Amino acid sequence: MILVGWIIQILLGIAGGIAVGGGVIALFIVLDMIPRLAQLTSSYNRVHWYEGAMVTGSLIGTVFDFWNWKLSLGPLASLLIGLFNGIFVGMLAAALTEVLNVLPILAKRLQMTRYLFGFLMAMVTGKVAGSLFDWFVYRK
Repeated sequence: MILVGWIIQILLGIAGGIAVGGGVIALFIVLDMIPRLAQLTSSYNRVHWYEGAMVTGSLIGTVFDFWNWKLSLGPLASLLIGLFNGIFVGMLAAALTEVLNVLPILAKRLQMTRYLFGFLMAMVTGKVAGSLFDWFVYRK
């Protein structure tokens, strides 16, 4: 009976990982992050390097988080890693800004223009509530 429980947990973990990974990849595809990066840097011949870097970074980050590994490389390496994290977050924010331009067009085509303000307020409220929950409840 214990073996069945372990197998179910393993299968649920794999299924959850596939669902979250698929969602992240779908977000990157919708935001066109890699093609946009290749366009801005005029390096279309290195697109596979960008894809590999994103997959490798996600995999290494997951492994370090899953097993609570720590890596102390000193302040200079922390500065470099922080710089790369900032670049990634900035690119993600810029891509999300471009996607927000799609919302009015989508609302118009779906004939939901009068609900657009409520939809945006729901997104903002959800983000603020999630951040506050993470800060005050989850981190304690």
